[in-house]
Amino acid sequence: MAETSPSQSQIDKNNNPQNNISLFAALIPVIALVGMLFYNVFVVYGDDALSGSNQFVLLLGAAVAALVGTYYKVSFTNMIHEVGENIKSTAGAILILLMVGALAGTWLISGIIPTMIYYGLQLLNPTIFLAACVVICAIISIATGSSWTTSATVGIALIGIGNTLGINPGMTAGAVLSGAYFGDKLSPLSDTTNLAPAMAGTDLFTHIKYMTYTTVPTIIITLIVFVILGLNISTEAIPDVGEQLVAISDAFNITPWLLAVPAIVIVLIIKKVSPLVALLAGTLLGALAALIFQPQIITSIAGTEVIDFKSGYKGVMDAITVGASVETDSKELNDLFSSSGMAGMLNTIWLIICAMAFGGVMDAIGALSKISEALLSIAKSVFGLFASTVASCLALNIAASDQYLAIVVPGKMFKKAYEDKGLAPENLSRTLEDSGTVTSVLIPWNTCGAYQSGVLGVGVGEYFAFAIFNWLSPIMTLIFAAFNIKIRQLVKS
Repeated sequence: MAETSPSQSQIDKNNNPQNNISLFAALIPVIALVGMLFYNVFVVYGDDALSGSNQFVLLLGAAVAALVGTYYKVSFTNMIHEVGENIKSTAGAILILLMVGALAGTWLISGIIPTMIYYGLQLLNPTIFLAACVVICAIISIATGSSWTTSATVGIALIGIGNTLGINPGMTAGAVLSGAYFGDKLSPLSDTTNLAPAMAGTDLFTHIKYMTYTTVPTIIITLIVFVILGLNISTEAIPDVGEQLVAISDAFNITPWLLAVPAIVIVLIIKKVSPLVALLAGTLLGALAALIFQPQIITSIAGTEVIDFKSGYKGVMDAITVGASVETDSKELNDLFSSSGMAGMLNTIWLIICAMAFGGVMDAIGALSKISEALLSIAKSVFGLFASTVASCLALNIAASDQYLAIVVPGKMFKKAYEDKGLAPENLSRTLEDSGTVTSVLIPWNTCGAYQSGVLGVGVGEYFAFAIFNWLSPIMTLIFAAFNIKIRQLVKS
């Protein structure tokens, strides 16, 4: 890339948007986007909005932001440059999404997911199922440091178990995400858990220890709510799973050996192997397991009667790329045992790219920094400072559609303000995580919201109310600030 492009970008940023754009102008694209998305989702398309219309609405929002930028004489070249930088930053996430689709395909045809569901149906009582989902996902997420990997592995299986038990998929998804993001927050392997203290100016383990003050009460409340929900699930409405167990064992060769594949993937991630490498390994191991344990499914997908190299290659490749389905004697399981492969992730990838286009233009015209500055200006008290940080993180999750920006931008903006108030940096790092990391999954067009809803097959609107840990976390951090609980002061040297 030519060196003139970044320098021109910096000139535009210094001379035009950040100095000249008004708060009203900065809010115009946000108001326009929220209004269009509201109409698109709640009036016209409903849950089908992610099929394409929301993506175009995000581009319309970017166009509104570009018009505002043009009025303030921000060059179109600079806007495109920032959009390119934003999209480039999501390259890893896009590749992970594709690999998750591939992994889901081979884990279905190999019988890995059916095996997890088969044993899960026998072990998990419906009364404790939701609370168990929280605990299981929390353990896996702490071990791996990744809420995304947790959802893509045990999360998918738990959704399937919940559906078979007749439990609302929104409840199951909310429990999965609550546990996954609890673990993600407290794991030293998590990228956001390392990013937040780096932005605030504290060390990793001080940050994790200080986070436990708000995180532990939040997860306890979450577990209590899910226990209550579980106790109120009508056992009369729960179907007899005996038929489903027989249907699964008839369609797949069920064996505990298949569970070695997800175990290997989890070990790889614990060993700090790149998630992309771990997911690729899981996909290939799933393909090998399919050839060994489920040759009848491979031949069925390939449309042949004999398993050979060509039919094996075609059956596995179809499952990885365009998906596959396995028919059983149970109608409910037929809907469950279907995967769209990598192709099934394209709507989510399309959404992420369009969201990054909107966020890139907003950043280029100085709108994101102007909104953060406005929030900072009203922070007169200690509580006001915490509230402004929370509001800034939420606003960036909505406007920039990315949890990393929701941590980085407020972290940079508020660092000196916390110092001026005599507050230790771990106050800021904890607030960034309590409001930036966990709420990203509650925004449908955010990269996290798009990913999780795509992987779990449950819309954000369906799981929003049940993602208790995620929306309760920023409330908890504000309660601690309001009552001056565990608000650490700077130690003067």
